[in-house]
Amino acid sequence: MALRCFIAIEIPEGIRGHLSDIANILMKSGADVKWVSPENIHLTLQFLGITEEALIPKIKEALDKILAPYLPFYIKILDVGCFPDGRRPRVVWLGVEESQPLRNLYKDIADAMEKLGYKKEEREFTPHVTIGRVKSNRNILALARKLEEVRSVRFSDFEVRNITLMKSELKPSGAKYYSLAEIPFGGRSNVS
Repeated sequence: MALRCFIAIEIPEGIRGHLSDIANILMKSGADVKWVSPENIHLTLQFLGITEEALIPKIKEALDKILAPYLPFYIKILDVGCFPDGRRPRVVWLGVEESQPLRNLYKDIADAMEKLGYKKEEREFTPHVTIGRVKSNRNILALARKLEEVRSVRFSDFEVRNITLMKSELKPSGAKYYSLAEIPFGGRSNVS
């Protein structure tokens, strides 16, 4: 059976709540945005796409191996913005401070997954947490004003101790994400 998979850093519940509060402020713009539900908020490290279920143990084994030397590190969410820009937003995001451990983690995962046949991302790594996808230009100027309102909001740092191999199921109500395995820094995976 084929699964739609990705590798991510899960955001702690308390911080997801704060991020959800920001999304609630932005919703007041009335913009046509599909907002990410709080339980689905995460930082994607690599989107794998359609993956045969038989390949999951090899992916976990590769992730165990590359994470063995990693020590926990902190992530800081810095700001609010949108891709590609404020005049033509398509994705509303929260920016993540780039750090050497995060950059190394991204590169090591991309290298390991490439050996399993997954294509590396062509775009430069821009760590971010997606909180909404813009569906049309309705009330875009109001959204831009709300983005300016929340730009100075500060977020707590959080410690990263593991990554998660996730599967995504697309449903009429939106995507639902499920953990296939948590792979802690230092090796051994815990299968959910």
